[in-house]
Amino acid sequence: MPTYVMLTNLTSDGVQTLKNNPNRVQEVNKEVEQLGAKVLEQWATLGQYDFITVIEAPDDKTMTKVSVEMGSRGTMSSQTLPAIPSAELASTL
Repeated sequence: MPTYVMLTNLTSDGVQTLKNNPNRVQEVNKEVEQLGAKVLEQWATLGQYDFITVIEAPDDKTMTKVSVEMGSRGTMSSQTLPAIPSAELASTL
């Protein structure tokens, strides 16, 4: 199944939501599953991005749906990157 890396920044509303409900991250991950994708790994980070999330989705359309749904809430912005395991890189060339 295709893998994607989502780089996320919280808006000020997103920071307030997280502060008021620290479990919101897990709730959002369950919502991602309801949209047809699965969160494989997730890290809260310091620096340019607030979260790095590795997501598995059946196709680009599903991942687009996840990205648009999450972004439409006004609590975060993201950049989504398709990811190919480095072990598979040579066979794709």
